[in-house]
Amino acid sequence: MLPRLIPEITRGTDLLQVRAGGGEEVFRETVPLARQDFVRAELVIFPLAFVLLWLYQRRAMAALVPILAGLFAMMIGLALLRGVLTFTEISTFALNLTLAMGLGLGIDYCLFVIQRFREEMRGGKDRAAAVAGAVEHAGRTVLFSGLTVATSLAVLFALPFDFLRSFAYAGIAVVIGGLVAAVLVLPAVLASIGGTMLPRRERPERAAGFWHGLATRVMRRPLVFGGLATVLLLVLASPFLGLRFGVADDRILPLEASSRQTQEVVRQSFPAEETDAIQLVSRKAVTADVTAYATSLSRLPGVAQVDSAAGSFAGGQRVGDGDPSRFQGEGTWLSVVPSAAALADDPVRLVQAVRAVPPPFEVLVGGYPAELSDYRASVVDRLPLVLALMLGVTFVVLFLMTRSLIIPIKATLLNVLSLGVMFGAIVWIFQDGNLSGLLGFTPTGTLDPSIPILMLCVAYGLSMDYEVFLLSRIKEEYDRTGDTEQAVAAGLQRGAPLITAAGGILALTFAAYATAQVMFVQMLGVGMAVAVLVDATVIRAVLVPSLMRLAGPLNWWPRGRASTPAR
Repeated sequence: MLPRLIPEITRGTDLLQVRAGGGEEVFRETVPLARQDFVRAELVIFPLAFVLLWLYQRRAMAALVPILAGLFAMMIGLALLRGVLTFTEISTFALNLTLAMGLGLGIDYCLFVIQRFREEMRGGKDRAAAVAGAVEHAGRTVLFSGLTVATSLAVLFALPFDFLRSFAYAGIAVVIGGLVAAVLVLPAVLASIGGTMLPRRERPERAAGFWHGLATRVMRRPLVFGGLATVLLLVLASPFLGLRFGVADDRILPLEASSRQTQEVVRQSFPAEETDAIQLVSRKAVTADVTAYATSLSRLPGVAQVDSAAGSFAGGQRVGDGDPSRFQGEGTWLSVVPSAAALADDPVRLVQAVRAVPPPFEVLVGGYPAELSDYRASVVDRLPLVLALMLGVTFVVLFLMTRSLIIPIKATLLNVLSLGVMFGAIVWIFQDGNLSGLLGFTPTGTLDPSIPILMLCVAYGLSMDYEVFLLSRIKEEYDRTGDTEQAVAAGLQRGAPLITAAGGILALTFAAYATAQVMFVQMLGVGMAVAVLVDATVIRAVLVPSLMRLAGPLNWWPRGRASTPAR
C-alpha cells in the first residue's frame, strides 16, 4: 500500500514541495537499494573469482566448475526458501545473503573435492577410484564443514524476530545447496570430464614446501610466534571494547535517497518529530492524574511536548488546551513528542526515561521509539543464549569429527579471537567513522545489533569451516604417523594453500559489497572479509601450529591416536 501512496502524497508545485520520510519510508527505500548492491557486486565477483581460480587451478574447466557449483548452490537455496515462504515470511536481505554465501560456499566445497581428486589421481588411481576416494575423504570433511556453518546460523532461531530467523533459513538452505553440489553433482562431473580438471603439467609434490617450513619454524618457538600473533590480533580487536548499540535510522542510506533528505530537513529545521512520538495508553484515568503525569513527562530531557486529554505541556508548563478525543471511554492516551535531537541521538534512552517516570495509573508504552527499544532489548538480552548455543553446538560437531576435547576448545578460542578482530574492525570503521569518507557512509556513533549478530553467526560458521578443513588434514597425518609435529607441518603443507585460496576468494566475494549504497551491506561485506582473511592467514598459519605444538599429545585426549584415518 505504501509504495502506491508515496507518489500520490509527494506531488509538489513551484511553491510547495512535499517529501516523504519516517521509518517506514526509509525501510521501503533500503530494500531495492540493497538488492541493487548485491546484484552489482555479484556481477563484479564472478569474473574476478574465475580469474583467481584459474591462477590457482591452472585449468579453465577447473576454474569454471566451482563457479557453476556456486550458482547451483544459490538456485537450490532459493528453491528451498520458496518452500519456507509457505509458512513464514523471509526478509529480502536474507535472499541477498543466499546469493553471497551460495557462491562462496559452493566454490569452497568444490575446491576441496577437486583438490582431493587430483591427489588421488596423482597417487596412481584411475578416474573412478579417484572420484570414490575424493568423495570418501574430502566429502566427509565437507559434510562436517557444512554442518558447522548450518548449526552456527541455526542459533538465530533462538531470537524471537522473523527478520533474523530469515537468515537462519537462508543459511541452512544455501549450505544444503553447496553440499548437494559438492558431494552429489561434482562427483558425476569428475567421473565424466575429470581429465579436464587435472593440471597440464603435473608438478612434483614437495613434502617440505613453504607452508611446511613456516609450520616448522613456528613450532620451534611456539610461545614467541603464538604470543606475537595473539598480541597483534588483540590490538586489532581492541576497538570492540568501545562497542555501543543503538538503533538504525535514515543515515544508513546514501545522501541522495529521498527519505534521508527528508529526515535531514527535519533534523535541521524542526525541533520535534510528531510522527515518531512515544504513545502511552491507559484504560483507567482521571483528568487530574493525567495533568500531573503529563507535566512530569514534559520535564524530561529530550521531550519537546506532551499532548494529552488534559492539555499540551512543554517544560512542565501547559502550552495548549486539552483534547477530548484522547479520552476513550474510561481510558486515555498521551503522546510524548521527542525532540529531533533526542530521536537522532539515542531514542532508546528516551524511552527508558519515559518508562522510569512513575505513572499514577497503569499504562502501556508504544510508538516507533518504544518498538525500537523493545527490539534492541530483546536482541541484546538473548545474545548470551545465542553465544552459548553457537559455541556448544559447534563444539559437539568438532568433537564428533576429532574425538578430542582439547582440539574443539582451542578451535573455539581461536575463532572467538577472529570474531574479536572482525568486531574491532566494524566498530573502528562503522561506529567511530574511520574510513567513512573512503567508503561513503555517515557514521552515527552506534551500531544496530541486528547485523552484528548476523555477522557473528556467519563468521563463526565460516571460521569453523576452515578449521574443519585444516584439522582433517592434520588428523589424517597424525593417524598415519602418530607424530603431532610432523602431522601439523604436513597437514599445513597440504591444506594451507587451498584454505588460503578459498579464503581469498570468499573474502573477495564479501569485500565487493564495500561499494554498496546501504551501510548495512557495506558493514556486512567489510566485516566478513576481515574475518575470513584473518582466519585463513594468521589464525591457521601461526596460532594453530603454535597451540598444537604446545599441547602435544594432549591434542588428542581422551581418544589418543586413532586406528583409522578420519578423512
